[in-house]
Amino acid sequence: LPSSRPRMPLELYEFEACPFCRKVREAMTMLDLDVYVYPAPKNGVRFRPQVIEMGGKAQFPYLVDPNTDFKGYESDDIIQYLFKTYGSGRVPLTLAAGPLTSLSSGLASLAKASAGGTRATKTVFPSLPLELWSYEASPFCKNVREKLAELELPYLLHNTARGSQNRKALKERVGRFQVPYIEDPNTGVKMFESAEIVEYLTLTYGPSAPGASTTLPEGLRGISPKVIDVVAEADQQPEPAMESDSVESTDAEGTEGGSQTK
Repeated sequence: LPSSRPRMPLELYEFEACPFCRKVREAMTMLDLDVYVYPAPKNGVRFRPQVIEMGGKAQFPYLVDPNTDFKGYESDDIIQYLFKTYGSGRVPLTLAAGPLTSLSSGLASLAKASAGGTRATKTVFPSLPLELWSYEASPFCKNVREKLAELELPYLLHNTARGSQNRKALKERVGRFQVPYIEDPNTGVKMFESAEIVEYLTLTYGPSAPGASTTLPEGLRGISPKVIDVVAEADQQPEPAMESDSVESTDAEGTEGGSQTK
């Protein structure tokens, strides 16, 4: 658990297939940090241009910490910053091995190297960020994150590794601990089950969804949406339109129930 907890979630611009991004996500999982994820896959039109505007180049990951005004590229530099600011100051050996860590992260993504790396041909652009309860090592959670990346869907990630306070919070919120779990304030949908979540995201925001477009609406340009921006609007959302009817153990855990221009 982190030595100090940030008042506001951090902001990470990344894409799922990038091994350098994976290293940073692993660090955030270890530190139990909540983070806004703004997917920037290849050919992305929503958040990739923002990174170029903020930092001057399309390189990933790119981290923004609104608690300290830190902004920066380079996965190793980001990881050192995270452990210095929110940890003990020492980076665990599993993340401190430099190129070896990047290699292992790359191998972990090799089986599905293209998934979550390139933007879908057309998408629907929601105004509100989704919320995802997940942890890095779960293959079921990975499937959901890949789809979120391909569709450029912004989301608030609640990490739920062993020992995380988010496990208890999720159990109190929905009655059991099971990940992945997603809430979509744009539609009111709340659901478990990775396959069902992926199907829902595809039907709602994918190339064949009503309103799908190749072009980002002008009103969303340059905006990285936050949950706090839409509290009043979210309070007026209708009751959930869909929930998984899955009945899983409350202890279900993932079984369901460098530098480059990256």
